[in-house]
Amino acid sequence: MKLLTDRATLVCAHEIGRVSLQASQALVYVEGQPLLVDDDPEGRPIRLCPNYGVAIKPCQRTLKVHQGYSTLLWIGGKRVALDSVRGLTDGTPPGVVEYVVRQPGQELLEERP
Repeated sequence: MKLLTDRATLVCAHEIGRVSLQASQALVYVEGQPLLVDDDPEGRPIRLCPNYGVAIKPCQRTLKVHQGYSTLLWIGGKRVALDSVRGLTDGTPPGVVEYVVRQPGQELLEERP
C-alpha cells in the first residue's frame, strides 16, 4: 500500500467531491510533499460534491477514518496514512456516504506487510 502525501486525491462517493488535505507533520517528505499521519484526513473540507437538492445535504466534511492507517510506520507518535484510507462523510444519507483515495500523491514509497 502506498503512503499518502498532502497531494493525495481523496473523493467522496459521488466522485466529484474533493477532500482538501493538509499534513500535520513536517518531519518526513516524499517527492517534496509531507506524508499524512493519523487524523490528517479527518474533519477535512470537501468541495464540489454534486449531491444536493431538497432535503439532501452534500458532502462537506470527512468524518473519522475507519481503515487505512499503518500498524508498522509511525511519525512523531502518529500512524502513517495509507492509500487504503476510507471513512464516512457528513453527507446524506447519514452513515452511508464514504470517502476514498483515488491517488496517493506519490509513487515511490509503499508499506509491505
